[in-house]
Amino acid sequence: QVQLVESGGGLVQAGGSLSLSCAATGSIFSINAMAWYRQAPGKQREWVATIASGGSTNYADSVKGRFTISGDAKNTVYLQMNSLKPEDTAVYSCFAGPPPSWGQGTQVTVSS
Repeated sequence: QVQLVESGGGLVQAGGSLSLSCAATGSIFSINAMAWYRQAPGKQREWVATIASGGSTNYADSVKGRFTISGDAKNTVYLQMNSLKPEDTAVYSCFAGPPPSWGQGTQVTVSS
């Protein structure tokens, strides 16, 4: 079993920056990728970015060029968010797998 704990959310003005962190503990030996997802109020959860154990990264078009994912894709993953927009407001959750595991989420609020 894998436990994921996120930190770093908060309130920021539009145009500002925030950094999120996620730490994995437990049975992490099989993990080969970690990712960030987000869910805004009244919307479905959407994928934000992924980092694989080889270091390759992928981003949703909505955050490309503004967000950067980093980490070892085994027990730590980070998300640097720059040029934040009000539409980035959501609960951001860390994901790791296999096996699929989720963190509890951290709130990011961007004011206009």
